[in-house]
Amino acid sequence: MSVNKTIIVSNRLPLQISTNQNEIVVSPSIGGLATGMKSVHSEGNGVWVGWSGITDEDLNDNLKKKVKQKIEEEKCRAVELTEDDINDYYLGFSNRTLWPLFHYFMEYTDFDNLHWEAYKRVNEKFAEVVLDTIEEGDTVWVHDYQLLLLPKLIKDKRPDVTVGFFLHIPFPSNEIFRTFPWREDILTGMLGSDLIGFHTYDYERHFLSSIKRILRLDVNFNEISYYDRIIKVDSFPMGIDYEKFSQAALNHNNPKAEKSELQQRLDKHLSADKDQKFILSIDRMDYTKGIPNRLRAFEYFLNKYPEYKEKVRLVMLAVPSRSDVPQYKRLKRETDELVGRINGEFSTVSWTPVWYFYRSLPFENLIDLYTSSAIALITPVRDGMNLVAKEYVATRTNQDGVLILSEMAGAAKEMNEAILINPNSFDDFASAIRRALTMPLEEQKQRMQILQKRLKRYDVEKWASEFLKSLDATNHMQEVVVSKKMTLEDENEIVKQFNDAEKRLILLDYDGTLVGFKDNPQDAKPDLELFKLLDTFESQKNTDLCLISGRDKDTFKNWFGNKPYNLITDHGVWKRENKNWLPLEVVKTDWMVNIKPILETFVDRTPGTFIETKEFSLAWHYRTADPELAQIRTMELNTVLTSLVANNELSILKGNKVIEIKSSNVNKGRAANQLFMKKDYDFILIMGDDWTDEYMFEAAPDSAHTIKIGYTKTKAKYQIKDSSRVRELLLKFT
Repeated sequence: MSVNKTIIVSNRLPLQISTNQNEIVVSPSIGGLATGMKSVHSEGNGVWVGWSGITDEDLNDNLKKKVKQKIEEEKCRAVELTEDDINDYYLGFSNRTLWPLFHYFMEYTDFDNLHWEAYKRVNEKFAEVVLDTIEEGDTVWVHDYQLLLLPKLIKDKRPDVTVGFFLHIPFPSNEIFRTFPWREDILTGMLGSDLIGFHTYDYERHFLSSIKRILRLDVNFNEISYYDRIIKVDSFPMGIDYEKFSQAALNHNNPKAEKSELQQRLDKHLSADKDQKFILSIDRMDYTKGIPNRLRAFEYFLNKYPEYKEKVRLVMLAVPSRSDVPQYKRLKRETDELVGRINGEFSTVSWTPVWYFYRSLPFENLIDLYTSSAIALITPVRDGMNLVAKEYVATRTNQDGVLILSEMAGAAKEMNEAILINPNSFDDFASAIRRALTMPLEEQKQRMQILQKRLKRYDVEKWASEFLKSLDATNHMQEVVVSKKMTLEDENEIVKQFNDAEKRLILLDYDGTLVGFKDNPQDAKPDLELFKLLDTFESQKNTDLCLISGRDKDTFKNWFGNKPYNLITDHGVWKRENKNWLPLEVVKTDWMVNIKPILETFVDRTPGTFIETKEFSLAWHYRTADPELAQIRTMELNTVLTSLVANNELSILKGNKVIEIKSSNVNKGRAANQLFMKKDYDFILIMGDDWTDEYMFEAAPDSAHTIKIGYTKTKAKYQIKDSSRVRELLLKFT
């Protein structure tokens, strides 16, 4: 019996793979994600899916077999990618479209259709490998912006599998995200997940805003209603391997420890002037990190507070990144020029204000820098989390030192004890550096103790386990949602009863049942496929078909005037039988002259809304309005109308993105009752999608088959997904 496994999916495998004279060398990666997922992957029953880092063109058939074998020995499975894939999907769409857009650098964002096609193609390649790896009961955890389409590709083929997704970069505000040409594809791709995780609540909030405004889905707190599923959205701030960094710092501070060449250099300068302090800056060379801004701000500090000349030194490590991309080349050139200018302006015989390292450093040298620097200056202009800030805190084993952190880093949300600054304000920079340099040791320790306690408790393993625990809990949510979901066995039984019956009644709502919703209700016209389906029912012996709708009589006359179907309109005011229209109710309309002006004021104040004037009712539609404004306005309108309708025998009906006011003695249940009493039916099928149809479900005999379209609370016996499923089901009766 196999144990359920967790399948981790990321762009790259947690392995460093190289080929040397037809031999394969494999070593583990030391990145934050690889560390965080270690207990899930290598120590647990996990499989990691990703790209090996070597393109297909670089491997012959023999090497491919060897690489595959070595990778599988490490409990991994490789996705094979070509040079074109990497150029167009990774360097192209991922890093020239998604990366700048999600970090608010719209001027660097490139919307290229070729790159988009490659992005889709590669996500499908990942899906093939994942689907081939999945067994019943497995869980899939997808990571980051390179694979935003993957959750849906998995869920479409394996709806039984639990899928989690975590985004390691910011999610932009709706105002930024809506500029993206493929915004719906990206959002629906992510909605293949059962749990979507972000570093901070801000990113979570931005994502939910786009879900409401672009896809117009219902969101209840942090849960998205999406057909037959509830998708949970939550924030999980990623931690670090705290013990690794703190222990390395302890070992480093041991007087007997052998010192590196870099540490000897640092010690030499610190011992030459006991009052001198290092200010540490560590980043990838990326435009999101704000490196030129930081250099200009440091220059501003030296000019504003000249007493600190020869007392502080900015030690700046910039790790090379995407050096072949034009924006990064310009950034490197600008950084070099700024360092040269500042050093040229301020340097003395014994002091250089900026030490600049453009390279990667081994782990032990990073520890050298962390432990030697009294201040860490981490000031990205936009950053998903920033683990460097957390690493610096973990290495301060004497609990001294000061962290200056950008408000725009995700880490700032949980590190309030740092000095938080606006990275675009030189005055903030200068004041923060001066405050850090003059901060009493007691205050430094007080701040650092709180930071260390929090980071130690919520480390990277805790982050991973909390996400997986929340992902597992989503299974219970789905069970609640689909408690009335119609099964194939249910369908077959209903079809059998239909075939065996002698007198059948089919009652069908129109909008949201036979057709999907449209922004303009008049665009929801019946299509040829629907006419063909209804004609088939109408021609069957011993079968009475009736369309029952809130639509007005004139609209149904226009759409179905040449058809023989029985029709009930205006929620049950008019009935057409044998092509003759008869009133089912006598309804007053004098109230409309008083109510309509009220609705008009709400239209004026709520862009995207409009009034539909019917013969016996008024409807206020808000499908295209801003969802949060619409929520406020519907509450206001409901309050205003409630006080007016009570004495006028009127009812307020809340439909799908519509509020309708009509006579209280009219509803679909009363109209349906007249049909039930007309004949002794031995088969009744009723289908509808909103609250107006609940009257029919409630009035129906116990033997009737009542079906709700959608997965909201209902009195119906069964629920199905949407109008396309309605048509699929109805075809089984023909």
